[in-house]
Amino acid sequence: MSNRTTVTEFLLLGFSDIWKLQILHFVGFLVIYLAALMGNLLIFMAIGFNHHLHTPMYFFLMNLSIIDLCSISVIIPKSMANSLMNTRSISYAGCVAQVFFLIFLLGVDLSLLTVMAYDRYVAICQPLHYETIMNSRTCVQMAAGAWIGGILYSVLHTGNTFALTFCGGNMVDQFFCEIPHLLKLACSDSYLSEVGVLAFSACLVLGSFVFIIVSYVYIFKSVLRIPSEQGRHKAFSTCLPHLTVVSLVVCTGIFAYLKPTSSSPSALDLVVAVLYSVLPPIMNPIIYSMRNKEMKAALRRLTGCR
Repeated sequence: MSNRTTVTEFLLLGFSDIWKLQILHFVGFLVIYLAALMGNLLIFMAIGFNHHLHTPMYFFLMNLSIIDLCSISVIIPKSMANSLMNTRSISYAGCVAQVFFLIFLLGVDLSLLTVMAYDRYVAICQPLHYETIMNSRTCVQMAAGAWIGGILYSVLHTGNTFALTFCGGNMVDQFFCEIPHLLKLACSDSYLSEVGVLAFSACLVLGSFVFIIVSYVYIFKSVLRIPSEQGRHKAFSTCLPHLTVVSLVVCTGIFAYLKPTSSSPSALDLVVAVLYSVLPPIMNPIIYSMRNKEMKAALRRLTGCR
């Protein structure tokens, strides 16, 4: 039998070993983190304080802002602390926590994006039945189902991952604990079980993505039948931001988790990880407020800007 040592901590790949570049990385991530916090807090407060925005679409958007606030707080602070203190270590418990909360929040994020696609489908394709179908009780049940489902899925995924025996060292070729890179450190006897969970996850993601695409096919067919140009513009303005966010999250996430992991650290791995874990929380407030007149008006009233 090969010698196996108990892993008590993991070493995360930094963006650079040069101190000046580490400080640059710290400053860059600090700016991104503060911008994401400010943007999502503004969205949350604008919706919460404006009674005209207490509709299903903005209720789900407020939940999405909470997810973005939490997800970016799972990854960036630890990476900034490591750069500032010139270290790479993360405890075993800290790695477990990162995986659990990241998978949980990504699962809830995808569920809410799917629910939001259904909300837009009902609003545009069945407008006369919208208030009946998307009543307040149904919206709360959908949101609660997304959060509870995310917890259960994350417990399954995290428990299955850390039930593996790590005998391939403790160097994670990523700036946070990412499951595909953790699997490279696992022994082969239990490896297939986690691969099965990843395949199941891919099916769920693709299923949600197909549901969203089919919903938007019906939405665009209905929008094109709207006689007035103003009506079509209003419908598109509520749909295109959501479709942009879905494409950004799903495409980068699928690429990160389904592409073969290289034997050596790759700059592409870091870029893709930033795209699906760091970029959406900072881009979502911008995307949802740029083409939405109601949101822009609420933000102007909240900030006192003309």
